[in-house]
Amino acid sequence: MPLDPAQTLTLRVSRREPLCDDIVAFELRAADDRPLPAFDAGAHIDLHLPPARPGQAPRRRSYSLCNPPGERDRYLIAVQHEHAGRGGSAWLHAQLQPGDRIDASAPRQLFALQPAPHHLLLAGGIGLTPLLAMAETLWAQDRSFALQVRVRSRARLPFARRLQEAPWAQAVKVLADDEAQANTETLDRLIAVQPAGTRIWTCGPAGFMAAVRAAAARAGWSADRVVSEHFAAPAAEPPAAPVAAGGFEIDWAPTGQRLAVAPHQSVAQVLQAAGIAVALSCEQGICGQCCVQHLDGPADHRDLVYGAHEHQVERRFTPCCSRAPAASRLVLAPLGWTPAA
Repeated sequence: MPLDPAQTLTLRVSRREPLCDDIVAFELRAADDRPLPAFDAGAHIDLHLPPARPGQAPRRRSYSLCNPPGERDRYLIAVQHEHAGRGGSAWLHAQLQPGDRIDASAPRQLFALQPAPHHLLLAGGIGLTPLLAMAETLWAQDRSFALQVRVRSRARLPFARRLQEAPWAQAVKVLADDEAQANTETLDRLIAVQPAGTRIWTCGPAGFMAAVRAAAARAGWSADRVVSEHFAAPAAEPPAAPVAAGGFEIDWAPTGQRLAVAPHQSVAQVLQAAGIAVALSCEQGICGQCCVQHLDGPADHRDLVYGAHEHQVERRFTPCCSRAPAASRLVLAPLGWTPAA
């Protein structure tokens, strides 16, 4: 039976372990002790957190699964306390304890491994989490890979013991910014010595991943050979050409509602205000949780999840961040919606 990503799981915290400065691991098991839905390397779950304030909507936060994908008895996540974040990580660090229960989505996949003769896994700090599951999978399948982790200091290296004791430890290299070696082993040098056909899988701060992409481009690599997963949207850059500011309209096809979107509003906010359910999580265009179907109209896609195929062929639209030109109209519907005969 295919996995339903909208399925809600009730999980129990079986273990909580501080890993390093500001990072805590949570081991989660089914509250009824049944086997959990299977997942592939690179998948994540969305934890359902209480509202930030009374009267507000519950929050959802996405966390990569970092235990070996073959395990069905537990999920393992690691949460970094983002002091300048939106409060989700702070709540988890302060409130979630062994024995507590928490609802979550079934695993969702937006960062799947693809075939390559060699895989280079590049992590920046907490970006290590999805790459751990990838390393487990690649080792189990006897596929060629190397994992390099870059951190500010050894004190900020999550899963240090696991990296040392894993059966694939010989494929791991850790570089700390406060150590001399990190200054000599540049991304350009690393990419230059990779085997032909290597693909890069990278996760971490936006600046780190941008540096990886830039180094690959300087080496003449095509863009599709670098696959990244964002934990946060990068800082906005000024547009290359002026973009018309202003509101636009959306038609919600299933009900025929026509709704106005003001310049300061997101499409998701307008849909929710009209009583249309939208599963918001990251609200930055990096998780795909809120995705709807784009039926017609000029879409201004601003997400970091989907590429040209998903936008143009699968017609995916992320209402938390994507928009339309001023004075235009979009026609939207839930994913998979078709008009009644």
